[in-house]
Amino acid sequence: MQHTFLRALLAGVLTAATTQVQALPSKPVAIEDLARLPALQSVTLSPDGKRLVGLIPSPKNPDETALATWDTDSLSSGPKVVTPSGDHMKFIAAVALKAGKILAVGRQEWTGELGGCGEGKVTGATRTFMTKPYLTGNDQKTFDEAFASDTHKLGISQRTQRCLELGGTASLVNMLPLDPDRVIIRQLSEISLTSSYYLYNLKTREMELLFRGGTRATPSLFDSRTGKVLAKTEIVPISGDYEQHVLLLNAKTGQFELQAPLTTKLSDRHSVNVAGIDDTTGKYYILTDQFSDKIQARLYDPALHAYDTEPVVADKDYSIGGLLFSARRANFNQIVGFVVDGPYRQTVYVDPTLKAIQASIRKAFPNQQVAISDYTDDFSTVLFSTQGPGTPIAYHLIRNKEVANLGSQRPWLGKGLDVDERWVTYTARDGREIPAILDLPIGWKQGDAPAPAIVLPHGGPWARDYTGWDVSGWVPLLVSRGYAVLRPQYRGSEGLGRSLWLAGDKQWGLKMSDDLDDGAAWLVSQHFAAKDRIAIFGYSYGGFAAIAADVRAPSPFQCAIAGAPVANLGRLGTSWSDNRLQRILQGRTVKGMDPMQNTAKAHLPIMLFGGDRDVRVPPFHPRDFYKAVKGTVPAQYHVIADMPHSMPWYPRQQRETLKLIADYLANDCGPGGL
Repeated sequence: MQHTFLRALLAGVLTAATTQVQALPSKPVAIEDLARLPALQSVTLSPDGKRLVGLIPSPKNPDETALATWDTDSLSSGPKVVTPSGDHMKFIAAVALKAGKILAVGRQEWTGELGGCGEGKVTGATRTFMTKPYLTGNDQKTFDEAFASDTHKLGISQRTQRCLELGGTASLVNMLPLDPDRVIIRQLSEISLTSSYYLYNLKTREMELLFRGGTRATPSLFDSRTGKVLAKTEIVPISGDYEQHVLLLNAKTGQFELQAPLTTKLSDRHSVNVAGIDDTTGKYYILTDQFSDKIQARLYDPALHAYDTEPVVADKDYSIGGLLFSARRANFNQIVGFVVDGPYRQTVYVDPTLKAIQASIRKAFPNQQVAISDYTDDFSTVLFSTQGPGTPIAYHLIRNKEVANLGSQRPWLGKGLDVDERWVTYTARDGREIPAILDLPIGWKQGDAPAPAIVLPHGGPWARDYTGWDVSGWVPLLVSRGYAVLRPQYRGSEGLGRSLWLAGDKQWGLKMSDDLDDGAAWLVSQHFAAKDRIAIFGYSYGGFAAIAADVRAPSPFQCAIAGAPVANLGRLGTSWSDNRLQRILQGRTVKGMDPMQNTAKAHLPIMLFGGDRDVRVPPFHPRDFYKAVKGTVPAQYHVIADMPHSMPWYPRQQRETLKLIADYLANDCGPGGL
């Protein structure tokens, strides 16, 4: 009866919140509208449902952020407290915690010697950014380093201590929903640079050790009631390789037991993640691809050392991206839903109430991706977001049987853009099926003349793209200017099956680039794109792909744009990332055609850009390639002041890069532009 009432209630209330997508805009989306700081972002709801926390533009400077809180009973009054970013630290994220606390994440520019602390050069000065978490109260009167140890730092150099002071040493791991005051935190040891895990009291700052970290051992599952470690993972070196060992706690003996069926070689790159425990049977939920190309959710019996015969949740086309466990007292730790990692991360609810809420929201927001992010124990308050390929992320709150549209990240875009976005598949030259996202020019329809097109490979390459609003602004920039955009999930992309992922090993500039060329050919064959009007643009690994296209022949592209591109495979090696094992594991796969060894073959006009605070792909990569090819092909290189590798970027950096991309395509991509 309760579920029926709630379903009817939401169906009636949410109808009024329906938004429709408007028709073709009369002119391209202005760069300023894509580069402005979001009007609202990083919104979360406190567990008691009494307040919202998020980031808004600072009242002092619209290009900087401010931390804001709202009382959910008086939203119309606006933010109750607003704290602008400081002169150095700028807010980039925020989370509403319990016990009247807020976790705010700040970032600041820093130039100095890292000395092995963080990602970047071990010796010499490095221009980079440091990120640090802060704890504050609802009144935002004081900001203290989050979960910091009060013990005196001994045995470390002054430069390392300075680095740790700027970057912080701790992070939040588990909210422990049933505990009113405590959370689980991870704290970095200033001496050994290993991590230990503690119960942390938000009110008293008292800490209780749960797990003392080592160089290769980490906890992989905590009891969300008590904080006890239930599973841990150890990385063990074997001859020329490493093994990942999973050990599960034996409740009777209190000892951790090695589970041989969960043991894998790191070089095999199987996913084995302990996602939770079933309270009734004592079996563990494991997310794994040991039985299928795609990740499935399976139950594992630690007493029998065996998996159940059939998966708990599986999808024939996509991986299971996660399991959702209830934080409500009535059904705590029971599975209420799961995530299918398809074209977007689609949540499928099995809990009747959440399923009904989701269905009502989808009815009110047709053709939108809906995500329920937070809700109270009695479902009286629910925070959710909506978005689409032409509609920026917007936040909404169900409160006391009414819906409040909290706001869009980019309300100045009106009701959005009429973007035709499709999940497609094409066949590469060797027969492998390559998934991709196709965004057609706004207003273009089947039968129109083929359009100019951009092949836009993602970074990583161990990453993937999702449908929906593109927060980088690149896709709306391009489709509103008449370009079709194809984002291939080329071999080497992660999250779309183990076979596709492994197929990219040692294929940099080889088969991975074949997939991009074949995507361009597919665009032509389907009459989406004109054969002589296709460009390639990418960032990070995508920038490498653009550079590789410049020295590969024949090429389907008229020009290349390379943002923060890797250009020199010989100097990349294992120098990136601050995770040693990831550097080793992925570093083994970074092999193929090295563009810096083939600069004499450059034949496409190219524009390169990168930030001078990029430590992931240091500026020597684009700079050296530019110097090597500028006498052979029309080439440009632009240094973006103070820009790091990864977003968020400052609005001025967004404006500069978006303008560079638009102008280059229009004017310098081949004769007369693209």
